[in-house]
Amino acid sequence: MSSVFFRTLHARYDASALRGLFTPRKPRNPLLRVVLGLVGIAILAVLLVVGLFVGAAMVTFGLLRAALRGRRPASAKRADVLDAEYRIVSKPGQPALR
Repeated sequence: MSSVFFRTLHARYDASALRGLFTPRKPRNPLLRVVLGLVGIAILAVLLVVGLFVGAAMVTFGLLRAALRGRRPASAKRADVLDAEYRIVSKPGQPALR
């Protein structure tokens, strides 16, 4: 049954009327093809340069912000915090996880 369904699916749902709206077509004129290709490359180059400038501005802003804030004083130790050293005790019969 599934093979019949998939074989006849194209007959049930024919999107050829919509396919033409979303399918990009290359122009037939070779000169126009070259010009549109160069326009596409120029758009990519502009996006690359803008991205580099935005990234550089973000890094510069972060460095300036860190430099202007300076170092914060160390926070005081709280009285309700316990400081301790721990030792792992292995259980008999358990494999070592190393």
